[in-house]
Amino acid sequence: MALTYSRMTALGMEAPTFDLPLANPQVDEIDRPTRRLEDYAEAEALVVVFMCNHCPYVVHVEETLLDVARSYQARGVAFVGISANDAEQYPEDSFERMAERTRQKKYPFPYLYDASQDVARAYGALCTPDFFIYDQDRRLVYQGRFDETRPRQGTPTGRDLRQALDEVLASGSVTMEQHPSMGCNIKWK
Repeated sequence: MALTYSRMTALGMEAPTFDLPLANPQVDEIDRPTRRLEDYAEAEALVVVFMCNHCPYVVHVEETLLDVARSYQARGVAFVGISANDAEQYPEDSFERMAERTRQKKYPFPYLYDASQDVARAYGALCTPDFFIYDQDRRLVYQGRFDETRPRQGTPTGRDLRQALDEVLASGSVTMEQHPSMGCNIKWK
């Protein structure tokens, strides 16, 4: 595992478009095997998290992330998980294993596969997990960590992500200090 920090993307950047295959089609009412950025146009805010199945940093926050997603979806926030890892080198991150994971953990949000890794590059994602929050106009207002905990170092709360979401829902912007995410590097081809 190579410890990697996210590269802080310029706030205000427009969300890059995507059209990616969905590992968990039972998650919503859209009758299509892919999900696009436009599918979330009505959401008050959009959280895009680059993640994967095997990363210990993702596994560390996973249950709390699912709880945070359920809570904030009820407040009009859409969540999308994207895995961009090279599944040939890391078969535990394959599309099939992603689908198994979503069923096992009952993911409340779409989990998409970026096989070309073009979407991860467009977003500037470097590590898993890497969190991006976009406002209602799909402008970046937050990129950073879930919270200050790490595997074997604290119990995840999602404090940073929750605070950023509370701020964007209340005012449309995020004023809190933003700290880079830290985790495994995306497994590039």
